[in-house]
Amino acid sequence: MSEISTNQPLGTPTWLDLGIPDLDRAMSFYGPLFGWEFDVGSEETGRYTMCRMRGKDVAALMPNPDPAAKKFWWNVYLATDDVDATMDRIGKAGGKVVVDAMDVMNFGRMAVVVDPSGGQFCLWQGKDHVGCELVNEPGALLRNDLVTPDPGPAREFYASVFDFTLDGNDDMAGVDFTFLRRPDGHEIGGIMGIPDAPSSSWGTLFQVEDADRAVAIAREKGGEADDPYDMQYGRMAEIRDPFGATFSVGSPLNT
Repeated sequence: MSEISTNQPLGTPTWLDLGIPDLDRAMSFYGPLFGWEFDVGSEETGRYTMCRMRGKDVAALMPNPDPAAKKFWWNVYLATDDVDATMDRIGKAGGKVVVDAMDVMNFGRMAVVVDPSGGQFCLWQGKDHVGCELVNEPGALLRNDLVTPDPGPAREFYASVFDFTLDGNDDMAGVDFTFLRRPDGHEIGGIMGIPDAPSSSWGTLFQVEDADRAVAIAREKGGEADDPYDMQYGRMAEIRDPFGATFSVGSPLNT
């Protein structure tokens, strides 16, 4: 369990949000699944709704403003102390801007960018809102990984922009997985090369107490879920919410 009250170092996954067509339905799905409570935003904020545990922010939901949208995903925000300076580094490293830097009232400054492999992510420079206030506990963010068919340029890009070191993973034989670590050695996620992946995308893994129970709740509340499986890092499952947004859940293995 980790409580966070200050802005995170450069490149650390620091916030998550999801735009969906039906906010009420989303809350009825994610509330029972993760034990979240919700602070529904005003019309002025586009009903940007904070998801909370013990009164602390862990993620956000919002109505998607595009009525023609067919695909929905959890947006991953990487921390920076200077959005504009990081965007300059992104451009020099071959990335592209999707949404230019902008202030979000008094909460912070953000931008949406895409890496050379096509993986989209956001930048967050926290002011009054630092990002996730709880991580690494049931119902909260555990980790983020980039899945891509083209891992080489992605590795070069993230190392250049965020000063990450790149380390292989001997625990997963035959899997093209690279750990991303900050200069202080802290692991922030990884890059998984999958040649037949349809596109590059950042995935989100939420911790849960019991992956099997989480799968049962997701199915009961209108989502879809693959059967859980065990790996060396825990018991995992992939879930799709009622709108098709995909994420993973993981719980510790029983020993």
